[in-house]
Amino acid sequence: MTDQKIIELYFSRDESAIKYTEEKYGKYCKKIAENVLGDSEDSKECVNDTWFKVWQAIPPLRPDNFKVFLAKIARNLAINKYKSKTSIKRGGSNMDDIYEEIALCIPDASKNIESEYLEKELSSIISDFLKKQPVQRSNFFVRRYFFNETMEEIAKRYKVSTGNVMTSLSRTRKELKKYLESEGYVC
Repeated sequence: MTDQKIIELYFSRDESAIKYTEEKYGKYCKKIAENVLGDSEDSKECVNDTWFKVWQAIPPLRPDNFKVFLAKIARNLAINKYKSKTSIKRGGSNMDDIYEEIALCIPDASKNIESEYLEKELSSIISDFLKKQPVQRSNFFVRRYFFNETMEEIAKRYKVSTGNVMTSLSRTRKELKKYLESEGYVC
């Protein structure tokens, strides 16, 4: 079933929309959640919560890209669950490593009163930066810092060495830091 037809089922408040969404995107959303959480059971819970959030959001929202819409919801739910779990205990996923890598080149918007506006602006600047990068470098960056894939998973996906991925990500982070500084962001 096409994404548009599934979205129309949501607008009709037809509960089969959830079934079709799960059939088409269940494994995809679970993989995103597992990359954040490192735990299969918590990931299943996040996926179920994703379907509930989608049911609440559509309507009134009509996503242009349903797959990305689902990915963002699943990822945000997983990150929230991760934060909740790690405030109690440490370990279980690669999120600490990913945050540590990227923290050195992206400023912390939470330290500013206008953080929501700055976060949107920062997101736009990062997107512009990534559009200017070679496709593979941009893909590596998104796979690592949005989908939370390990460097080994990225290397396997693109049939390159792990060292190649590490070097590419390191260079991209350095260039991003310079780009952000040129845009007035201090890290």
